Amino acid sequence: MRTIQVEKITDAVAQMCKEAAYYLPEDVYQALKKGKETEESPVGRDVLDQIIKNAEIAKAEDRPICQDTGMTIIFLEVGQDLHIEGGSLNDAVNAGVAKGYTEGYLRKSVVAEPLFDRKNTQNNTPAIIYTEMVPGDKLKIELEPKGFGSENKSGIRMLVPADGVEGVKKAVMEIILHASCNPCPPMVVGVGIGGTMDKAAYYSKRALLRPLTERNAHPKYAKLEGELLELINKTGIGPQLGGTTSALAVNIEWGPTHIAGLPVAVTICCHATRHSKRVL
Repeated sequence: MRTIQVEKITDAVAQMCKEAAYYLPEDVYQALKKGKETEESPVGRDVLDQIIKNAEIAKAEDRPICQDTGMTIIFLEVGQDLHIEGGSLNDAVNAGVAKGYTEGYLRKSVVAEPLFDRKNTQNNTPAIIYTEMVPGDKLKIELEPKGFGSENKSGIRMLVPADGVEGVKKAVMEIILHASCNPCPPMVVGVGIGGTMDKAAYYSKRALLRPLTERNAHPKYAKLEGELLELINKTGIGPQLGGTTSALAVNIEWGPTHIAGLPVAVTICCHATRHSKRVL
């Protein structure tokens, strides 16, 4: 049995919050540069050039890539042979989010109650935390700050098995076309297929953590990722003001579902698909 102190978890999460806000992941940065090379619209190329320069300035000066530094989503994989000492895991994670957003001068965007009072918690907590027990004695932390310009354009469709692949494509494209230029494209699109309504949404969030250069291990889902990317890039949405680079990637994650169901969730992320990872 291995022991880890909660302070170590808090410090790691705090640093991850700042890293994710300041430093665009390399795969996303390279995808933007590739998009600039292939973009057919002169205006689109200019927009992509500004996006790339913005990311470079943010990295050089340790400043947020975007003013919306997101609601923090945390995926935890906890080894069953790991003992967490000094407090609760969730409290340690939330303390890290509060510390990172305060020390990093990141915008605090979380309200404690969603409908009536909507009072800001002043430290961007609580985070959305998903926890999974796994073999081993390590703690894997994946952090995903999710801005709401794109989150507000995400969606779920509860299909039936008879809808099949074409139904999935139609559902995804309906959500994308409704979103249009509002999510600050070029987008990264996470698609979750299967499970229940909530599990499909979870899959779609997890999909955004996968490198943009890495296709689904299942060849049929990998093929569907490519087909959806092609369809999205034919819409003309483009980088903000129109063009051929509407999305940088489509990542699909899937899981078992009921014999009567075919849930499909789409989480749209803006060009700044921010995330950070640690293994403690």
